[in-house]
Amino acid sequence: MTTNLKEVQIGQTCRVVKLRGEGAVKRRIMDMGITKGVSVYVRKVAPLGDPIEITVRGYELSLRKADAEMIDVEI
Repeated sequence: MTTNLKEVQIGQTCRVVKLRGEGAVKRRIMDMGITKGVSVYVRKVAPLGDPIEITVRGYELSLRKADAEMIDVEI
């Protein structure tokens, strides 16, 4: 099932399928270690849904909801 990272539930692990977005935004996401094929574990979501805390490549990372929407994942 393909969805975006914002829709993944707490405690689920998913795999990145595609990064949407343009230029600097896409580059910044890739610089954080989120690239095609990498596994992402959703640790926490803030009360209002922003930010989302994930574990990727062995380290914790907080992502804005807008950035998480640009990351297509497979659960």
